[in-house]
Amino acid sequence: MARFVALRIGQAVLVTWVAYTAAFFLLYALPSDPISLLLGPDAVDVSPEERAALAAQYGFDQPLIQQYFHALFNLFRGDLGYSVQMGGAVSAILGEALGSTIQLAALGLVFAVVFGLGIAVAATYFQNPWLRQTLLSLPSLSVSIPAFWFGLLLIQVFSFRLQWFPAFSATGFESMILPAITLALPTSAMIAQVFARSLNTALHEPYSATAFAKGAPRIRVVLHHASRNALLPMLTITGLVVGQLLSGTVVTETVFSRPGLGRVIATAVSGQDIPVVLGAVLVGAVLYSGTNLIVDLLYPVFDPRQRARLGERGGGKRRQAIPAPVFKRRKDKAHDFSDYSV
Repeated sequence: MARFVALRIGQAVLVTWVAYTAAFFLLYALPSDPISLLLGPDAVDVSPEERAALAAQYGFDQPLIQQYFHALFNLFRGDLGYSVQMGGAVSAILGEALGSTIQLAALGLVFAVVFGLGIAVAATYFQNPWLRQTLLSLPSLSVSIPAFWFGLLLIQVFSFRLQWFPAFSATGFESMILPAITLALPTSAMIAQVFARSLNTALHEPYSATAFAKGAPRIRVVLHHASRNALLPMLTITGLVVGQLLSGTVVTETVFSRPGLGRVIATAVSGQDIPVVLGAVLVGAVLYSGTNLIVDLLYPVFDPRQRARLGERGGGKRRQAIPAPVFKRRKDKAHDFSDYSV
């Protein structure tokens, strides 16, 4: 088990490092001048000597590989650099925006789970072919709807006409309802598709057939017997769900004018603020790798088969199978089954 944990931690660190390295070289290969971005409209009034001094101050005059190792060394010290557009430490900018994004993503995850599991259970429970196909087509429909269009539709209906929720606000729980629903729309589709397929597989297993044979109602078999086993594949897609929620905040927070990590990323990308974009990539890689690491460590807890495999790899003793009893038949009474003895 210790080897399994160490291997998964090493994989998480490797994925984070590869993501940071790839983003660094790709971003710094873009045709942009960070000094001009730093100076803004006053760049034309700055002498070449002053530009060279600023480049030396921020390390932009060094070769790219040297800048990479310098940034990597600062990363281990918790220093993500300085924003050339917002004028502050990247770690402070991202840390201030991350809290609001986590709250929005958590509420979006709750809505996505409720919508996705509800659609999957309803599609599995109802046996009407037309109704079942209609419910199963909802995930594909929700994925095809653009998030920005759906968000604007929610604002138009529930904010401007019905006036149930504020359109553009960053305070209060009510202000997170519409952005969270917008964020949950594509994520719920993924959950519904995976859970519906898992439920359908679980209903064809012997334990479900036994429950039906005992007279259990279909809703009890779906919720009590099939759902518990169908939830295991949901752990596998947890990392994808977290990644989709984080990527969706870029559009959602921009549409609803909410402060957060997504809006910071959108501003940094439009302004070519490479240190902020690089820091956001690092935060996303850490969250994604950390989520997958937690899922990998929890899988043996919920899946006995995985736990048994880890026990065998770790050199644990396998439980010996109990030999089946051998029945001997007496020759004097060939047709008397009561005379069978062990």
